[in-house]
Amino acid sequence: MPREVQISGLVVVKQVEHYSDPAKRVLIAREMVNGIRDNVNCTLKYYQRRGDELLPFIQRIEEAQLGSSVPSILSGEGKIWDTYYESLNVIVKEFEMKRREIRPPQDEMNALISFGNSLLYGVALSEIYHTYLHPAISFLHEPGERRYSLALDLADIFKPVIVERMIFKLVNNNQITKDDFERDVGIVLKEKARRLFIAEFDGKLKTTVNHPNLKRPVSYREMIRLECYKLVKHLIGEKKYHAFRMWW
Repeated sequence: MPREVQISGLVVVKQVEHYSDPAKRVLIAREMVNGIRDNVNCTLKYYQRRGDELLPFIQRIEEAQLGSSVPSILSGEGKIWDTYYESLNVIVKEFEMKRREIRPPQDEMNALISFGNSLLYGVALSEIYHTYLHPAISFLHEPGERRYSLALDLADIFKPVIVERMIFKLVNNNQITKDDFERDVGIVLKEKARRLFIAEFDGKLKTTVNHPNLKRPVSYREMIRLECYKLVKHLIGEKKYHAFRMWW
C-alpha cells in the first residue's frame, strides 16, 4: 500500500457526499451495474456469434431489474452475475461450475475466477492510488473495516472484459487443464499454472485498443485509471459518470 501522494480534500468531501446522499449514490451504483450488464452481455454475444447457444442467458441478463435503492440494485446485480456464471458451462466445456463459491473455491472454474478477481482487485486499488479518490469510500459495495471497497466497485465493471475472457482463452486452448489444480482447503492452481496465469494477466493489462474518444491506443490498465478519472469528474460536477463499456 503506497503512501498517499494524490490528495484532494475537495474530491474526498464530494466522494463522501455522494455516498451519504441516497439519490446521488443510487445514480452512480445503477450506472456501474448497467456497465457490468453491458460488458457481461458483450462477452456472451461474442461467444454466441462463435456458435455457443447463449441467447437465453443474454435475454435474462437484459431483463434483470434494478430498483431505486442500493440494496435493490445489488439484488439485480446478483441476478446478473448468477445468470452469467450459469452460462459459463456453455462456453467452457472442460470445467463444470454449479454455482459461484468463494471461500474456498470448490471447483476449477471457481478457483480460476477467484484468482483472477484477486489480481484485478489489486490493479484497481493501484490505479485508484494514482487519483484523488479515496479507496475506502464506495458506491455499489458497502464500505467497511479494512476494506478498499471502491476497488471492488471498479473491478466488477472490468471482470468480464479482463478476467473471464482470459480464462476462456486459457482453458479452451488447453493451456490450463485439470492437471494444473490441486486440493488444499479448496481447489487451487499449482505453482506452474499460477505463473502462467499471472503472465497472461500482465500481458492482458498491457494490451491496447484504439479509444474512440481519445483517438489513441489505450491499455486495459489505463482504462481502469480512466474510469477513476470519470468518477472524479462526476463527483465535482464536471461531467456525468458513464461506466466503461466494451466497444470492440
